[in-house]
Amino acid sequence: MIVCPNCNHQNPDGATQCEACYTPLPATTSCPNCGAMVQTDASFCGQCGFNLKIPAEVGGGGTSAPDPSLDVPDLLPPDPLVEPEPISTRYPSAMPDPVSPIPATPIPATIVSQPENPDTEQTIPPDLATVPPPPEPVATPPSRTSPPPSPAAGTATTQLQVYSAHLMHLQTNTRIELPSYLTVIHIGKPNDQIPPDIDVSGYPNSEIVSRIHADIRVEGDTYYIEDVGSSNGTYINHAPLAKGNRHRLRTGDRISLGKGDQVTFLFHSS
Repeated sequence: MIVCPNCNHQNPDGATQCEACYTPLPATTSCPNCGAMVQTDASFCGQCGFNLKIPAEVGGGGTSAPDPSLDVPDLLPPDPLVEPEPISTRYPSAMPDPVSPIPATPIPATIVSQPENPDTEQTIPPDLATVPPPPEPVATPPSRTSPPPSPAAGTATTQLQVYSAHLMHLQTNTRIELPSYLTVIHIGKPNDQIPPDIDVSGYPNSEIVSRIHADIRVEGDTYYIEDVGSSNGTYINHAPLAKGNRHRLRTGDRISLGKGDQVTFLFHSS
């Protein structure tokens, strides 16, 4: 079924305009993963969550063949090979000039004069062996220095940042925490197919909410909401959310399940 974006009338598959208000209907195609009908401009499948943009990105990288009509000039023949000049002729070896030997200068002989009085007793230096050796230095023990005081252990501990979000029901002012351990949070009423993680059957005017109404998908610190085929539609900030499309939620966004803004929630994240 194709839901009219103007009056939300359900039209048969393949219809090009609404049977009720004659509004042109968005084109649809089938999901390549599960075969469900989705809009051609949808980013994700509303049934299985398949990313519909992957084929377009993969196929868009083709290379175009060269145009044979382009006038390409002929290649010029390469220049003939030239034999390189030998290195010996290009860079002659630099030989050092011969160094003439320097003639040795004769050293004049030293004449030692004999003492005039041979009987004079010559002073003989004391034998080096009789000189007592100098005292060995006494090794002083190294002074014991106290090790530098270790820095005091920091008392602050590293805390992991935990993202959390909740919904505030405007009609009853009730706070609903979104489960942090789930990546897909189902919103609706009790049923035999997909049990809801957020059950709205106890809220006023819940009869306008479908049993399988919408999903909130969690990707890291980002939250998305998408309508999974509800009867009365899902509205974000009073604008209808088409089936198969998803909206990135930000703090303060207004979520209305069904028409008339009768079951309304405000989204908050921290």
